[in-house]
Parts: sequence; C-alpha cells; structure tokens
Amino acid sequence: MKTKLTVNNNGSLKIEGEFIIVDPQGNEYNLQGREVVSICRCGLSQNKPFCDGSHKGHFEHNAVAFELPPRKV
Repeated sequence: MKTKLTVNNNGSLKIEGEFIIVDPQGNEYNLQGREVVSICRCGLSQNKPFCDGSHKGHFEHNAVAFELPPRKV
C-alpha cells in the first residue's frame, strides 16, 4: 500500500501505510507496528510530534486540496 497522508479539517495529519518517522538526527520513533498515526499540526499536543486531540476548539483549518505552483528550478 502506498503511504497516504490526509490533512484533516481542524486537526492532525493522518499517515497510513508503510512509513517510518525519524527525529532530526535520524533516530527512528518506535511506532510499535502501527500503520496509522496522526501528527500534530496545532502545536498544542503534549505528545508531539503525535496528535493527542488537544487541538479541539483551538485550531481551525478547512483542508481543501489545491494545485501548487510550478517548482522553482
């Protein structure tokens, strides 16, 4: 299965599939076999980089897909 990243309305980034998550030094988070995790994007989670639901009522964003401008060369 391809890795799928879903931008949720008013909330997290949901990652599904086969993936690894590493810190800036390249150390891998132990996901305990999970194939679905949610990543915080509001900055309020006590479990960063993972979402703990702290965003509820404090973060607003309607996720609507759009086309990026062409890449700069």
